[in-house]
Amino acid sequence: MPTPHTPPIAVRRALAKLGDDIFDARKRRKLSATVVAERAFTSRKTLKRIEDGDYRVSIGIYASVLNALGMIDALSELADASKDKIGLLLTSEANRRKRRDNDKKQ
Repeated sequence: MPTPHTPPIAVRRALAKLGDDIFDARKRRKLSATVVAERAFTSRKTLKRIEDGDYRVSIGIYASVLNALGMIDALSELADASKDKIGLLLTSEANRRKRRDNDKKQ
């Protein structure tokens, strides 16, 4: 079993915002907590924990709630390689170095 820990403040803030956004999305759709919980195959208590940004709830349950709200596509975009500015920059720099090294060998 993993050691319990408290995630960094940035993680907790991000989850709190996600929880607020999920709550707002549910309200905009005029859906009750009971309906969303049923559609996500979870309990109202767990939905409340998600809307509170609880980091102890699994990402799978967060995903089920997003799916119940019709927002699952946003989850699949989170770590999209084409939007990874740091990763793209690092890859670009590595490719430049590789070309430079190949040019020196010739």
